[in-house]
Amino acid sequence: MPRNKKSILRGSLLVVAAAGLLSATVTGAAQADPPPRSPLQQSLDRLVTEEKFPAALAWTSKDGRTTSLVAGSSRLGRKAPVPRDGQVRAGSSTKTFTAVVVLQLVAEGRVHLDAPVERYLPGLVRGKGVDAREITVRHLLQRTSGLPNYTEHIGLEDFEKIQHRFFHPHDLLAAALAHPAKFAPGAKWEYSNTNYLIAGLIVERVTGRPVQEEITERVIDKARLRHTCWPQPGDQGIRGPHPHGYVLARLDGDRVVDATEMDPSWGGAAGQLISTPSDLARFTRALLDGELLPPEQLAEMRRTVAAPVLPGWRYGLGVVSVPLSCGGVYWGHGGDIDGYETRGGATDDGRSVGLAVTALPGTFGGDEEKAALAVMDAVDTAFCE
Repeated sequence: MPRNKKSILRGSLLVVAAAGLLSATVTGAAQADPPPRSPLQQSLDRLVTEEKFPAALAWTSKDGRTTSLVAGSSRLGRKAPVPRDGQVRAGSSTKTFTAVVVLQLVAEGRVHLDAPVERYLPGLVRGKGVDAREITVRHLLQRTSGLPNYTEHIGLEDFEKIQHRFFHPHDLLAAALAHPAKFAPGAKWEYSNTNYLIAGLIVERVTGRPVQEEITERVIDKARLRHTCWPQPGDQGIRGPHPHGYVLARLDGDRVVDATEMDPSWGGAAGQLISTPSDLARFTRALLDGELLPPEQLAEMRRTVAAPVLPGWRYGLGVVSVPLSCGGVYWGHGGDIDGYETRGGATDDGRSVGLAVTALPGTFGGDEEKAALAVMDAVDTAFCE
């Protein structure tokens, strides 16, 4: 089992003397009941038994106390312990890291939120209905640009064909710009990874350095995230203790394959990081506590628009405001990538949560929407129990 085992001796109590080999058996002792499982542990267990995720991991911090829990198995089809707070692919949780770097550059006067993208990437972002002279940096970070989503056009539906393929950011941009804009800039909100692909290119153009280097130095190192890293070109594995992740070989099939080793370059500034539940939670905590951004830029980040994903969700500049059943909201950003899903964040009153499962909802059949909501319910339980 993945959890620490606790033995219950029925009808007898074995006492071993600390100084020697003397032992005695006491019979007739009252039979003890197992300790109750916490609501969060029960939620993780249900993610495995009912929603069929191979493994679930959670980390919480409340009132100065931290908890790390797991459920399931780190390998499909066998009993393999899940490493507590193991490394996972963070997916779109990367976007908040990218947004922080852009906003740091805003604070330094090197980028302006309401300046057109054309100022930083002249002549690069052009397509049918797409004009970088009309799209601002704010539109990118807020997902209101109308840009087509490159991940819909690079073959992700056939995982085994792209599993070990390297994608250059400009190839991803070309895949997006071969399709027309979805709407005029600022007209509405819609999820598109292309926004953060371009934000990463702006970081590189302004700083003259790779976006992964800027994220590492400006965010990962500054927030002291010891188990978070950006995989370098050719690095297809996960180096620290980790559960394996699984994905459908094809979206229209039912064959599941191991996705743990893969080239994550198609994620880029929109989704390439590897992290742990605790590091993702600590990152959001450091962000809300003002350790990564000046007050003015943090306030800009928290200015939100409606994000019609789930009721009450609102999107800022790389962060989501999610209502809690116990009142208030938490701030964070989820991530979906082949083999892994991450969720969680932090509240203004000091609570922090990171949670991961080792497949995308629906990978092992069942109701995909129900499984996705079950993950969100587990996050809510982690904040509210």
